[in-house]
Amino acid sequence: QLQASGGGLVQAGGSLRLSCAASGRTFSSYARGWFRQAPGKEREFVAAISWSGSTTYSSDSVKGRFTISRDKAKNKVYLQMDSVKPEDTAIYYCAADRYLQAVVDGPIYWGQGTQVTVSS
Repeated sequence: QLQASGGGLVQAGGSLRLSCAASGRTFSSYARGWFRQAPGKEREFVAAISWSGSTTYSSDSVKGRFTISRDKAKNKVYLQMDSVKPEDTAIYYCAADRYLQAVVDGPIYWGQGTQVTVSS
């Protein structure tokens, strides 16, 4: 099970850190990622990280502003969101799959979402 947390209301230009904790199944050897879905839009890929943490991908829309990282000892993945914009407002979902590319293309395991709202 994947549990996302850390969402909330933040002003444009501010920062927020999302966390995704894993329980039950051992996801420590899985690639992990974040997606988001804004109202009226399709769910989109945000960022992904390999099981080792050595490789990361991020979408062009967040590159240079958001950073994905993981703490293998705690079996957690984080999304550090800096310089947020109103268009970052969405429900953010964490996800996992065996392989990094699979996380990007369409992961098997999903957590519930956490709402992020950026005010202008």
